[in-house]
Amino acid sequence: MTSGLPGFASEMIATNGIALSVHRAGRGAPLILLHGYPQNHMCWLNVAPALAERFHVIVPDLRGYGDSEAPPDDDAHTVYSKREMARDITGLMDSLGLPRAHLLGHDRGARVAYRLALDAPDRVDRLGIIEIVPTGDFWAVWNADLALGAYHWTFLAQPAPWPERMIGADPVGYVEHTLASWTLAKSLDVFPPAALTAYRRQAADPARIAAMCADYRAGATTDRRIDEADRAAGARIAAPLMFLWAETGFPARTGRPAAIWRAWAGDVRDAACRSGHFAMEENPQAVLDAFLPFFAAPARG
Repeated sequence: MTSGLPGFASEMIATNGIALSVHRAGRGAPLILLHGYPQNHMCWLNVAPALAERFHVIVPDLRGYGDSEAPPDDDAHTVYSKREMARDITGLMDSLGLPRAHLLGHDRGARVAYRLALDAPDRVDRLGIIEIVPTGDFWAVWNADLALGAYHWTFLAQPAPWPERMIGADPVGYVEHTLASWTLAKSLDVFPPAALTAYRRQAADPARIAAMCADYRAGATTDRRIDEADRAAGARIAAPLMFLWAETGFPARTGRPAAIWRAWAGDVRDAACRSGHFAMEENPQAVLDAFLPFFAAPARG
């Protein structure tokens, strides 16, 4: 396989009953990058090569995205739960012989990352979060403004096959609208051409659209219930956590994004940047400034 990330080698790796498309480069402490919706591994194009100068960077496509396998959803919406996706990543770590790693996630990938940190704390050295607050908390603070801005949370979670059919009328147009509308500039110009090509190709595949809808159905049901149960049980993230949020992004609209994370972890630092939702592509330097020193700090004993 070839990778769209310069200098990265690609392979399919079996894990947790599926195969993930994985891209790797660099040497040093392992750092796993997890993308979000409606993207794939190519969202890291502007930052992955620089990170690979310091770390062994591992960039999978989440199940259902990119070139990874896209299993069908189940009635309980567990197949695309963040707990199941986190098991994909721990299985990937096992396949690569990695007892521990740093995690950096954006959007849906950040939800996988913090779920992994809660479910398997011994596997995570440091946790980086870009542009989300935890799923249960985000649902809990919804108001009219958030509902209008994050309408996809309810739209994609509607029962199959209705969202899939509506998106299927113009899947590339739908994804292009989503991408542009969440940027600060309201433009596709911020995305590298190679990344846009990958996102458009993904959008044209009905199996990928079905997987994205399943991802959000899990978010509205299984993921939310798991978060609420963890909150009630007093679960805490043990890993040091760095949170980067955009001044005009979704977490900012909650009014207190860093405080929300401090309710989940004891060691939290945060930074805001001038960007829309897609910080890695809109403001890659802010991402590198936030996370290079954070992940380069000494590992936990």
